[in-house]
Amino acid sequence: MAGLTIAEKIIKAHLVEGEMIKGTPIGLRIDQTLTQDATGTMAYLEFEAMGIPRVKTELSVAYIDHNTLQNGFMNADDHLYIRTCAKKYGLYFSRPGNGICHQVHLERFGAPGKTLIGSDSHTPTGGGLGMLAFGAGGLDVAVAMGGGAYHITMPEMVRVNLTGKLNDWVSAKDVILEVLRRLSVKGGVGRIIEYGGEGVKTLTVPERGTITNMGAELGASTSVFPSDENTRLFLAAQGREDCYVELKADDDAVYDLVIDIDLSTLVPAAACPHSPDNVKSIEEIGSIKVDQVCIGSCTNSSFVDLMKVAHILKGKTVHDNVSLSIAPGSK
Repeated sequence: MAGLTIAEKIIKAHLVEGEMIKGTPIGLRIDQTLTQDATGTMAYLEFEAMGIPRVKTELSVAYIDHNTLQNGFMNADDHLYIRTCAKKYGLYFSRPGNGICHQVHLERFGAPGKTLIGSDSHTPTGGGLGMLAFGAGGLDVAVAMGGGAYHITMPEMVRVNLTGKLNDWVSAKDVILEVLRRLSVKGGVGRIIEYGGEGVKTLTVPERGTITNMGAELGASTSVFPSDENTRLFLAAQGREDCYVELKADDDAVYDLVIDIDLSTLVPAAACPHSPDNVKSIEEIGSIKVDQVCIGSCTNSSFVDLMKVAHILKGKTVHDNVSLSIAPGSK
């Protein structure tokens, strides 16, 4: 019997329907759910229609982070509805301004080895902590909150083997851009991308979160990192060390595809119009006039990302012709 990958171990522990045969339907027990306000309203209307008195997951969170501008009554109405649903059915409620769902969830609630589905395509950010986290439809989330299984097709397993260490000014974003350059925006369809190798221990949890977050752009079912000493340190810093469990693939785990990336060979890169896989190095792109710089989003809004900006801007000011916006991912 061959060993198991990280994803297969979590699937095996949560399997409630079907068998772990690639390409066949399976049903998974879901530990945690999240919604945001652009998709949450419909999910809670659907949950309400089921007539179940309380959520049955270990933990469910309703975040308000997308439509926070009150330029009419509609967003405010949505937020009020979601807040009252959270109170009535037993969810955590994250107020507007509290932070971006994926960043806050990584810090406050994510736990290695748990399953998470969220009504947002970038929910796989949780894979940075060793979770099996899927972006799903609102109805899937409502069903999971009611104690039902989450149904997917058993995916193929891809291992991205990381060696070496990132050079100065090369970031985690450049790692996932390299994966996108090689696999394309369709390269992850029907697959789970699993990261391993000696290079993993050089990446912090927020850096891993950046990489798993953008696995969505590969079309992947989800992406996942091992849970190791860095994971423990991150959870300890959040006052949540009791959530830590070590999680790694078996030495004899079998993958459908293996990709090797030497982190020390990567250079700063960017995705060019009109697709995330149109990746070119900054050197190739050359000198171009920049009108606007936006730093943040659910991909790059961690403390480390913002400290880089602070370092670059220290003693300087933003150019007169450049508009700069910064959106921290959490308080």
